[in-house]
Amino acid sequence: MAEKDRVNILLVDDQPSNLVVMEAVLSPLDESLVSVGSGEEALRAVLQRDFAVILLDVHMPTLSGFETARMIRSRVRSSHIAILFITAAIDAGFPIEEAYALGAVDYLSKPILPAVLRAKVAFFVDLHRKTGKNRTRTPRGRADHQG
Repeated sequence: MAEKDRVNILLVDDQPSNLVVMEAVLSPLDESLVSVGSGEEALRAVLQRDFAVILLDVHMPTLSGFETARMIRSRVRSSHIAILFITAAIDAGFPIEEAYALGAVDYLSKPILPAVLRAKVAFFVDLHRKTGKNRTRTPRGRADHQG
């Protein structure tokens, strides 16, 4: 795939080993993977680039995945980005309703099956490609959204 045709996928996890695994699983998609180790770094990345999908660890020091998602959703420029929460603790106490209220499109529990992760991300990349043209152009060809 040509570099200009690739979309950005943001991987956010405070554990470097988890980032390495996600990169390995998603590399066959041939998209641009951006890995960061904190919510603060994720917010900086979102200010610099447009992303099709964000894989966001829920439990991180200083700024949790939920807090990060809340800030991402609060900006017009990034409010459309598909967010998939990643967590090691899906149990009766996991706030699924809060995750969806923050705009999550899905959540995955660690350890994540590689085929499931790749399929979910590929789906949202495809959706981004199909809807991105409508979101970024008006009938007159001018930019439709502001950052």
